[in-house]
Parts: sequence; C-alpha cells; structure tokens
Amino acid sequence: QYFIGLMSGTSIDSIDAVLMNLSAEPALLTYHSEPIPAEIKREILALCLPGDNEIERLGRLDRQLGQLFATAVEQLLRKGDLSATQITVIGSHGQTVRHRPAQRQSTAFTLQIGDPNTIAELTGITTVADFRRRDIAAGGEGAPLVPAFHHALFASRNKARAIVNIGGMANLSYLGTDGSLIGFDTGPGNCLIDSWIQRCRGESFDADGHWAAQGKCQPALLEALLAHPYFKRPPPKSTGREAFHLDYVLAALAAGGEISDRDVQTTLTHVSAASIAAGICQIDRPVTEIYLCGGGTHNRTLCDLISHYLQRDGISASIDHTDALGLPADWVEAAAFAWLAQRTLARQCGNAPSVTAASGERILGGIYPAFRQHGDA
Repeated sequence: QYFIGLMSGTSIDSIDAVLMNLSAEPALLTYHSEPIPAEIKREILALCLPGDNEIERLGRLDRQLGQLFATAVEQLLRKGDLSATQITVIGSHGQTVRHRPAQRQSTAFTLQIGDPNTIAELTGITTVADFRRRDIAAGGEGAPLVPAFHHALFASRNKARAIVNIGGMANLSYLGTDGSLIGFDTGPGNCLIDSWIQRCRGESFDADGHWAAQGKCQPALLEALLAHPYFKRPPPKSTGREAFHLDYVLAALAAGGEISDRDVQTTLTHVSAASIAAGICQIDRPVTEIYLCGGGTHNRTLCDLISHYLQRDGISASIDHTDALGLPADWVEAAAFAWLAQRTLARQCGNAPSVTAASGERILGGIYPAFRQHGDA
C-alpha cells in the first residue's frame, strides 16, 4: 500500500513529493523536493493575476509542470528504491494559478495545473488530481482540504489541538476533543515575506527570518495591512495570491510615510504572525496544544512572533512542530494528498463540509489510470 503525494503550494519554491505507507497507520517512508526553475516560477506568478494571452501560456505551463511533477516522482522512487509497479497511486495537488471561491456560486472557481495525464503517462502510475473543484461545485470554498487529513491523523480525545500550516498562505485546523473540526485560511503565510525580499534583495526567502529580525515593525503600516477585509470575514473562508500580493503591500506603503525596506519586511512578518494568532482566537474555543507545519516553520522570527501574539491575546497553549506527532513539518501537506488519493480510489469522501462549507461530503478528484506495456492498468 505505497502511495505518493505531490504538493506545490503558493510559495512556488519546489514540488514536495512523499512516499507513504498507508496500509495501517500512515507512515512517511521517504521524501524529495524538486526545485521549480526560476523561469517556470515567473510564469506561474504571472498567471496568478489576469494578463494577456492566458490560455496559450496556461496550456504550455500545464504540460511543463506535469513533466516536472513526473520528474519529482522518478527521483522519489530512486530514493525509495521502488519501481512504478509497486505504487498504488499518485495524489497530485497541482499548482494553483487562480482561486476565486468568494464569487456568486455559479461562477466560483479554482484552478490547479500540472497535467495529470502527463504525470500518469510519464510515470506509469495511476494519478488522482483536481481535488478542489468538486467541493466548489458542491457550494464549498474548495479549500483548505488538509484539515480533514489533520483530523484523521492528529485529533486527540484528551487535548484540543490546533494545527497551523504555514505555506505561501497559512491555514488552520482546530481539532476538538469531541471530534469537531474547524478549518480555514488565516491569510498570508510566507507569500508576502518571500515576495518582498525577492523584490528588494533578489533572495527567494528570508532565511530563518534573519532580515526581519533586524528591523522594526511599523504600527501604521501593520494596521493598514491588517485592515484587509479578508481578516474580518468569518469562516469558512479561503484565500490566495489573488488577495495577498505585492500590489496590496505597495498600496499600503503609498498611503503612508517613507519606510525602509527592512522595516517593511519586519512588518510583513508581523502581519503573518498576527493574522495566524487572530485566526486561533477567532475559533473561540479552548486550545491546549498548537502544532506548526509547512515551510514557515523554518522562519524563527515568524514562529517567535506567533508565540508573542498568542500570549498577548491570552492563549497559553503549548507550541511545537508536527514532528512531535510523528510527521515531519515539511511534508505534512504532500502527505495529505497521498491520503486523499487513497480515499478517492476507495470511493471515500475527502472534504470536510464544516471547513469548506460544501453542501455535503464528496469524493474528490479525477482518476487518470496508468497504462503499462504488459497490459496492466
């Protein structure tokens, strides 16, 4: 029962690939991170906002990403010393290029690319993809989907837990001792932090939050950025780069005085930390333990600020990484899509209506069968 999960998130830095044994308790066997070339990252970012010649650019990029996802699978199999015939299925999240759930229901949509036909053809492994659109069709937000996995893996009957995934966007799962599940996107995680340091210093991310740690938070800018209407919306809710991007930052800067680039970086890190803490407060239920996962866990300044804002807001829960629960923080999201693919093949539902606001549970994703020369499909 070997399953592969593939995840490329809103940080757009790499494709995370995990090999999972899902025959009993989920177990991470090995993992691989396939870098996304700079040119492809630029193409992805360009498609995240409206522009010219979108269909042509999307079509090409869809195939290119499918090939890159297949490469990630091949590298993962080498590390795990396994062949394609030993893998039950690949669960591929794809790369989100547009997420518009908050429109009128008839025109709401979400779009992830990374052609699953190409993945199945190049790897010889059945692939499940396009997980989000069925939830949208059922009246849901289509995101976040990982809280259902968090609940299956991390829920406790004795301790109320919150799982915070800090990717490009940050999302939150509340796991109640009574079996309840609440989840939503809290807002930006790494996306603004990464975009600003890329703009100012040509670096893809703020390693360990070192640059942000040298500056000072600017209260007026922080207040302007946190005035974004998304933060005031009650859950269920989800968001993406369509709402939180550099133009949003530049507009807030234009309305105030001159601020150093370093202080902007510090303030953006405060935005992420404050909105994550506010999301936990918004749940308005007791939380005993908080576990962090995702790339943002490597940003020490961000993690320290999350703790600061939680203490300020009167939340005294312990904070740790999901490594303490048996699944390394870097690979939780990719593991979730291996698990979701398993559920799809088993004709089991994968969404959580309490999180997405869908009208009910649904089987998620489309199945793209493998074709092998000896006739097995």
